[in-house]
Amino acid sequence: MHQLNKVIIQGIVLLALFFGLFFGLSQIDFIKVFHIKQTKLNTASKLGDVLWKQVEESEIIIHNDTLQKTLDSLISPILEANDIPKDSIHLHLVENSQVNAFAMPNNHLVVYTGLIKDCKKQEALQAVLGHEIAHIRKNHVMQKLSKEIGLSVLLSASGGNGALIREILKTLSSSAYDRALEKEADLTAVDYLMKANINPKPMADFMYQLAQKDVMPDGFGWISTHPESEDRAQYILSYVKGKKIGNKQMLSSKGWETFKERIAEED
Repeated sequence: MHQLNKVIIQGIVLLALFFGLFFGLSQIDFIKVFHIKQTKLNTASKLGDVLWKQVEESEIIIHNDTLQKTLDSLISPILEANDIPKDSIHLHLVENSQVNAFAMPNNHLVVYTGLIKDCKKQEALQAVLGHEIAHIRKNHVMQKLSKEIGLSVLLSASGGNGALIREILKTLSSSAYDRALEKEADLTAVDYLMKANINPKPMADFMYQLAQKDVMPDGFGWISTHPESEDRAQYILSYVKGKKIGNKQMLSSKGWETFKERIAEED
């Protein structure tokens, strides 16, 4: 009898949980939720293209096939190893002496020539590319903009409001993500590199290099958007400690130096 009562009580509890869950779900307006999600996707797509148009109008875009192919060769193994469709990332090379790269909505990734010149190793550049890809894949870009600017303002900007577009572009290229998003992008980039058999340690070296320039904000855009570089270098090294490190390089030492020389000629 005691066992029977126990079974009955358990059954009643399960029924209560079921109906409670059913009631809770019934209160959610799924049509509204999915509509909001679709609105955000549409906004990201339109906003990304409007922002890129602004970059085209205000920056010098490099249309050198050799340089673009070399940059593509550095990002391709990261995309392939992590099952990221190559055509899902719109990679742009821009002539600008700032040490910077930044992601924009709709999967645009802008790389300044100043960043390439400042990277001592190709793996450091690949790490920065991986970091920005992580921001894109983790939806950090729209999270940042929605939090700092607001979805309603972004909707307005996607219609082509020039002043807003310039302000949003400034936010993306010269202000930091919050620490949690930065750390997630850092460690995701390390994972990307390791899956591609690329050594992630030069990423930490590059962070230490940036840390020495933290007092020189002018001309070092990636520093202003990625503060506390030394701390980040340390947790990157801690993260890879004891893990198998690859040594795949897409360019020979000579090829890397030649690439940097040709990039310098563009400035």
